[in-house]
Amino acid sequence: MKTKLLLIVLSVISFNIKANEILVPKAPLEIEVYRSPSCGCCSKWIKHMKDNQFTVKDFVTNDVQSIKDKYAVTAEMSSCHTAIVNGYVVEGHVPASDIKQMLLTKPDVIGISVPGMPVGTPGMEMGERKDAYQVVSFDKNNKVQIVKSYEGN
Repeated sequence: MKTKLLLIVLSVISFNIKANEILVPKAPLEIEVYRSPSCGCCSKWIKHMKDNQFTVKDFVTNDVQSIKDKYAVTAEMSSCHTAIVNGYVVEGHVPASDIKQMLLTKPDVIGISVPGMPVGTPGMEMGERKDAYQVVSFDKNNKVQIVKSYEGN
């Protein structure tokens, strides 16, 4: 009986540690962000990243499209800024928790995106309004998969 109880306790502790690794990395993660000088929402998304233990290298450029082209970000996946973290592309207003989940699971994809600029995503807050949106992954074969869906109001 004591052995079963010990195994249950260890399983719960192990689960909690793994769940917390998603939310709280051991050290700040470095992310490079490429954005236009005229886009204000990108600065708000950068603040969201910093608030979630990311160290941000902010590259302001008038040619964000060349970065998108270099990393195979299609027009369908495109948003206002492109970021690179641990070799993955993060396109647009992706929540930090979804980026951390990708880094934890290490999927075989180019990256993840929130296409467009939905209201209510990190950096696109406008009062209480929230649009429904999806975080999607995309790979070198142009396969797109839903990673997570968020409800609007």
